[in-house]
Amino acid sequence: MVGGTEHSDAAAEQTERHRKAILSRVVFLGGVAISALLMFWGAWERRWIADDGLIVLRTVRNLLAGNGPVFNAGERVEANTSTAWTYIVYAFGWLTQSRLEYVVLTIALVLSTAAIVLAMLGTARLYRGGSFGSGGTLFLLPAGVLVYIAVPPARDFATSGLESCLVIFWIALLWLLLIRWSQAAAPSTGSVLILAFIAGMGPLVRPELAILGALSLAMIFLAPGLTWVARTVMVFVAGIVPVGYQIWRMGYYALPYPNTAVSKDAGGAKWSQGFAYLWNLVGPYLLWLPLLFLLVAVVLAWRGRSKSLGNGVAHTRGSRVRRLRARLRTQNAVVAFILGSGFILGLYSLRVGGDFMHGRVLLPVLFCFLVPVAVIPVRIPEKVSWGRNRATSMFFAMAFLWVGTVVWAFFASNTTGMPEGAVVGRSGIVDERAFYVLNTGHAHPIRADDYLDYPRMRAMAETIADTPDGGLLIASPDYTYWFVVPPPLPIPEGGAGHTVYFLNLGMTSMNVGLDVKVLDQMGLAYPLAAHTERLDDGRIGHDKNLYPDWVVVDTGMIDKHPWMPGFLDEEWVTEARVALSCPETQELLTSYRSELTWPRFKQNFKDALDFASYRFDRVPAYEIQRCNLEPPFPEPVK
Repeated sequence: MVGGTEHSDAAAEQTERHRKAILSRVVFLGGVAISALLMFWGAWERRWIADDGLIVLRTVRNLLAGNGPVFNAGERVEANTSTAWTYIVYAFGWLTQSRLEYVVLTIALVLSTAAIVLAMLGTARLYRGGSFGSGGTLFLLPAGVLVYIAVPPARDFATSGLESCLVIFWIALLWLLLIRWSQAAAPSTGSVLILAFIAGMGPLVRPELAILGALSLAMIFLAPGLTWVARTVMVFVAGIVPVGYQIWRMGYYALPYPNTAVSKDAGGAKWSQGFAYLWNLVGPYLLWLPLLFLLVAVVLAWRGRSKSLGNGVAHTRGSRVRRLRARLRTQNAVVAFILGSGFILGLYSLRVGGDFMHGRVLLPVLFCFLVPVAVIPVRIPEKVSWGRNRATSMFFAMAFLWVGTVVWAFFASNTTGMPEGAVVGRSGIVDERAFYVLNTGHAHPIRADDYLDYPRMRAMAETIADTPDGGLLIASPDYTYWFVVPPPLPIPEGGAGHTVYFLNLGMTSMNVGLDVKVLDQMGLAYPLAAHTERLDDGRIGHDKNLYPDWVVVDTGMIDKHPWMPGFLDEEWVTEARVALSCPETQELLTSYRSELTWPRFKQNFKDALDFASYRFDRVPAYEIQRCNLEPPFPEPVK
C-alpha cells in the first residue's frame, strides 16, 4: 500500500505541475494576443501616411514603371533612407497590383503587430531559460510592450509610410533569434547562418542599425562552437547582400549612403537640440516612471534567479580569453547587447540633434530598452507558502510594479505629448500626424489625393494643367498661387516638361505624373541642394535651403524679368549660372545625370567618398569666390 500511495502522490504532483504549466502558458498567450490587438488597434486608430512616407512611394512608382530606383526619371538619386523598406513595398506593390498607399498601410500594420509578438516570444524564452524562483505558478505578464504601445508616437509611426515598423520588427526578430542561439546546447550551422543573414541586413533596414548588426555578428563570430569554415561562411552570408548593395550603390548613386544622409548632414553634431528632442519625448509622458518600474522589476527578478542561467559558463575552464568568449553565448550577453545597442543608438540620435518629428528617431532606442522587459515574471506562491517570506514579498513587489506600469500605460496612451504640436515652435519639433491632420482636414490622410487639400497642392495641379508648354513652378508666399518660370523658345512638341520646386516632396510628387520633375530646397531628392553647407541656426532636419535662383539656371528656364518672379534678382541668377560652372559641382551633376555606362559606374565608385563630403556655398557670389571663378560683374570701385 505504501508503494501505491507514493505512486499516487507522484502522479498527483505531476498532474499539478502540468496544470500550472498550462495555466502559465494560457496567461502568456493571452497576454501576447491582447498586446498584439492593442498594437494593431492603436495603429489603426491613428492610421495615416506622412508626407515623407509618400516620398518612398514615388520611388516605388518609378521602379514599377521601369525607370529604376530613382525619385525623378533620369536622375540617379537615392531619396529613401531605408533600402529594405523601399524594395519590400515595391515587391508587394508588384505582386498585388494594388494602390500603393493601401499596400504600405497593410505591411505596416502587420510588421508593427508582429514586432510586439516577436519581442514577447523572445523575452519569454529569456525568463524560461533560467529558474526565476521556484514553487507556485510563474506568470509572464506583458509589461515593456505595453509601455511602447502606450507612447503615442509609437502608434503614430506604426503606419506612417516610413520604415519605423520595419525597424522594430527587425530588432524584435534579431532579439528572438539571439535568445534562441544563446540557449541552444549546440546551435546548428543552419540556424547560425539564418541569424547572421538577418543581422547583416541591419544597415539596409536603416543605416544606423549597422551598429546592432555589427555587434551581434561580432558576438556570434567570437563565441565558441563554430569551426573556422562555418565562421567564414557566416561572414559571407551576412555580407553578401549589404556589401553587394553597397558596391552597387556607390557605382549607381555615386554616394556611400543614401542622399538623405547628405541632405541632413547625419555626421554633424547638435547635442543641445538632441537633448531638447529627448525631453520632448520623455517629459510629457513621464516616460522615466515606467522605465524605473521595469528596471526595479528586472533587478528583482534577476537577483532571484538560480545560477543555472549561465549556460554552463561557470564550469568553463581555460584561459581568460576562452572564458570571456564562452560568456558571449549566454542570455546575459544578449541582454547586455540589446541594452548597449540601444544606448549607442540613443547617443547617436542625441548627437545629430534628433529629428523634427515628435519621438520618431528615439522609438528604436526605446524599443531596445524595453525588449528585455517585454514581459516580466510574476510568480504566485503556493497557498501553503503565503506569509512573511521572500516568495510572498517578491510576488507583491512584482505585482505592484506591474500594476503601476499598466496604470501609467493607460494614462500615457491618452496623453497629448505636444498640446500645440501641430504648430512648428522654436524647437522645430512637431507632432507630424497632428500637423497634417489639421492642414489637410482629413482625420486619416492616407491617399496621395487626401493631400490635395493641403495648402498649395490643388493649385499646383491646376497650374500644371494650365501650362502645357511646361516650366518651373515656384510657390508664392500666400499659399494659393504658383509662379511659373517658362522655358525658352522654341518649345518642343508636347511641351518642355514641368519642374516643381517645393519642400513637401511626398504629397507633391505623388499628385503629379512621373514626367513631372519634383525638386526640394532641402535636397532630399536634389543633390544640388543637399551638398550646400548646413545652416547653423536652421530647423532640425530642414537646415539646408537652396535659393531658387540656382534652380532657374539648373532647369534652363528664362532668367529675365518679367518671366521670373519679382522676388528673384537677375544679378543673383547670373551669378548662380557662373557658380554652377564650378568643375567640382559639374562633376557632381554628371555623376547622377549622365548615362550609366560601365566607365561611369567605375568612376562613380571611385568618387563616392569625395562626393559625400563635398559642400558648396548656397550664396552664388560666395560660391564664385570659393571656387575661384571669374565674377560676372566687376567689383564696385571704392
